[in-house]
Amino acid sequence: QVQLVESGGGLVQAGGSLRLSCAPSGRIFSINVMGWYRQAPGNQRELVATITSGGSANYADSVKDRFTISRDNAKNTVYLQMNSLKPEDTAVYYCNAVVTISTMTGPYDYSYWGQGTQVTVSS
Repeated sequence: QVQLVESGGGLVQAGGSLRLSCAPSGRIFSINVMGWYRQAPGNQRELVATITSGGSANYADSVKDRFTISRDNAKNTVYLQMNSLKPEDTAVYYCNAVVTISTMTGPYDYSYWGQGTQVTVSS
């Protein structure tokens, strides 16, 4: 079973930076959208940023102008550059990859998820 593997999390002081990376453990064909989600204790998982195979990016309002998502389509790798980190950014960050599969009854989207990487921002 192919999984997504995240790296780059850790502990950083407020105002600092971290760069997250995510790549599949095996080959995944025709990834459509890749993205990052996060979940803080007691909260639901929320979208951070997504990027299409064509490079179109979408961000949560809380991270706009501080985080940048990018991807390498040849390597099926997605990155999240996080600058000006705040304590409220503390969460487990999950990588996501969506593949659109064609079936006899029509296309459907299948999601791969990573195991998560902890990001802790101290004040």
